[in-house]
Amino acid sequence: MKRRIIHIDEEKCNGCGACAEACHEGAIQIIDGVAKLTREDYCDGLGDCLPGCPAGAITFEEREAPAYDEAAVRAAKAAKLTAKLQGRGCPGSAPRAMAPGGCPGTAPRQMDAAPTMTPTNAVPSQLRQWPVQIKLAPVNAPWFDGAKLLIAADCTAYAYGNFHSDFIRGRVTLVGCPKLDGVDYSEKLEAIIRENDIRDVTVVRMEVPCCGGLEYAAKQALQRSGKFIPWRVVTVSVDGRILED
Repeated sequence: MKRRIIHIDEEKCNGCGACAEACHEGAIQIIDGVAKLTREDYCDGLGDCLPGCPAGAITFEEREAPAYDEAAVRAAKAAKLTAKLQGRGCPGSAPRAMAPGGCPGTAPRQMDAAPTMTPTNAVPSQLRQWPVQIKLAPVNAPWFDGAKLLIAADCTAYAYGNFHSDFIRGRVTLVGCPKLDGVDYSEKLEAIIRENDIRDVTVVRMEVPCCGGLEYAAKQALQRSGKFIPWRVVTVSVDGRILED
């Protein structure tokens, strides 16, 4: 098909990498010190890379090219993020399954063991996996298969006293704050929902307006995943009451 697509003048390119950084689709790579359009089907023709080029080496052109493959771009992004998280070697972000009571491990005897009660741990944790941050969670982690998914604003666990027993228990938990993180979670959540057998989704948010971003991201992810999954939104007040369920 004939469509608008970028053209890179390799003679003008200084290899700074600004275009590759600006290309959200991953269509451009720096090879042997020169920018190259390595995946034409990843180029959406919108030109986010153009204003970032200090050498003026990028322009638009109309020519025969493969159609923009949005599904392939999303899959590549999800795979890249998973590989990055698994390869960074940070102990705090290493995936772990959790036994009841918050004890790490996957052995059956750990799953059945009663939690140790101490003065500083009087209430056992119901967390089943680690990490819990949306940005850090691997898309294809084994605990997502057949899971009931909890997507929660991170403030909710502080405001609502029975958060572990009423929401985390029996669910895989993901938390985030759209205001502080400054990211759109919908793409990551969509990949998790699309690529795993999620049974249902519960979104828990605070009453404050900025928490609407988390609810919106979850809705967008569910709609774009193409799956019909039961879901609900629970709103918590700043003084710890359930306002909507």
